[in-house]
Amino acid sequence: MDHGSKDRSTPQGSTAREQVWTSNQKFQGWTCSQCEWNYPLPTLLSDADAKTAYDRLATAKFREHHCSDHLAKLGPADEDSFTARIRKLVQQGFKPKDAVELFQKEIALEYRNQPKILAKAQAEGEDFLRRWRAGLI
Repeated sequence: MDHGSKDRSTPQGSTAREQVWTSNQKFQGWTCSQCEWNYPLPTLLSDADAKTAYDRLATAKFREHHCSDHLAKLGPADEDSFTARIRKLVQQGFKPKDAVELFQKEIALEYRNQPKILAKAQAEGEDFLRRWRAGLI
């Protein structure tokens, strides 16, 4: 979800920031594009309605945070995350549903003997589409 907002407490005074969905081996949840603020996805949260409520709460918390209260972001987002891979396919011109299907086929080839990773990729693909339909990504 591109919840751009202005954070007047940055040195530049009007740096646009975005709420970014991050999913990798170490973290899954919402982060800020300008600082280390994050809102992790609870481990046992699996219901789609509960995830939608979580997204709304994360958006409110994102809007309330001040980048000056957190460390500055040191490096680029994890380009190897599943969500980043799907997003890259969408940016290349694939429709979101087609991007998720292609991504899942790639993962099936890359991790064919690792059912946990395949299940995680399936779940993240479904989550990506849910967030896309809700206008969050």
